[in-house]
Amino acid sequence: SGGCVEEDFLERLGRREFAPRNQIIRYGEGGFAPNLALPCGGVLDVLIEYFKPGPPSKEHFSAVQRAIQGRELIVREVTLGSGQVRIEHTGMDCPVVKVDASCVRLRVGAARRLVIAGLSPVAEYCASFAVALGYEVIVCDPRTELTAHFHMAGVALIETLPATYIADGGCHAATAVVALTHDPRLDDLTLMEAVRTPAFYIGAMGSQRTSAKRLDRVKRIGMLDDELVNRIHAPIGLNLGSKTPAEIALAVMSDIVRVGNGIIKSAL
Repeated sequence: SGGCVEEDFLERLGRREFAPRNQIIRYGEGGFAPNLALPCGGVLDVLIEYFKPGPPSKEHFSAVQRAIQGRELIVREVTLGSGQVRIEHTGMDCPVVKVDASCVRLRVGAARRLVIAGLSPVAEYCASFAVALGYEVIVCDPRTELTAHFHMAGVALIETLPATYIADGGCHAATAVVALTHDPRLDDLTLMEAVRTPAFYIGAMGSQRTSAKRLDRVKRIGMLDDELVNRIHAPIGLNLGSKTPAEIALAVMSDIVRVGNGIIKSAL
């Protein structure tokens, strides 16, 4: 908004112009402040929530804090025209924001994290794309001959087995895990650990034939049931006809964004 909306809103808030209830006010196109034009045109809706001081509000914000810390993923259902707000637990398949005439539903969780199991050309492009998308990016690889010369702004390099990092609590509900090395010593162990976490996306690179063999191997060695194995996206990524490492990484990150935003493939 260029700051104009914020200044107007804070002035009105200071004058107590807003009724003590949950509400949406609109700026732009003859909305709440018809004389205030947005620099880019269009409209900006602002959700105002009313909280009474007391234990219920404190409990609510404690739940929000737990969600932001990655301990759980929640939806806040804000009832418009009242002071009511309800919290329910959810998964990453839930839309981030949903608005209707009576309520606003907001998904709240930790910042999205991408755990990359092992360095490879595809992994480096994935890391670069993920940083641009605002993800916390962690690359795990114990192979010092590869990690010695790796450095990328915004990417944390942890020189340990990816499976060890994951087993030590490296995944929360907003985490995606990708295995991109074609090395079963890294990829298989990573998948076996990842399926036991709340990670919202788990995938491994490979052809249809390679993926089928890997899933069978992971199921047998890891003693996993079908429900856990079915969590693995293999072959990983959207089918974009990708050939180069950059194209493959684009397909991988596109699929992660799709799942993270609660979009089913048939809706594409």
